[in-house]
Amino acid sequence: MPYHKDKQQSFQAAQQGFEDAQGLYSEIVRDSASYGHQLKHLKNEVNEAFQQIENALENASEHQRAQLERFQQDLQSIVTEVNME
Repeated sequence: MPYHKDKQQSFQAAQQGFEDAQGLYSEIVRDSASYGHQLKHLKNEVNEAFQQIENALENASEHQRAQLERFQQDLQSIVTEVNME
């Protein structure tokens, strides 16, 4: 039972990290004076989310693994889009 609980907790942490990074990305104001600061904060959140996803992948169920891989793809899209600006 503790193993299942750990799987669920690590998945939820990864999901929360992903949602936090996605939310921050959607709030960035590109022509704002604080854009650089916002970008730095976003980079930290994205890196943290990637780490949480990697941790969760270590013991994820098949369904969780598919969702975590989608989170990774979406985060990579954010990184790509930010780097193109």
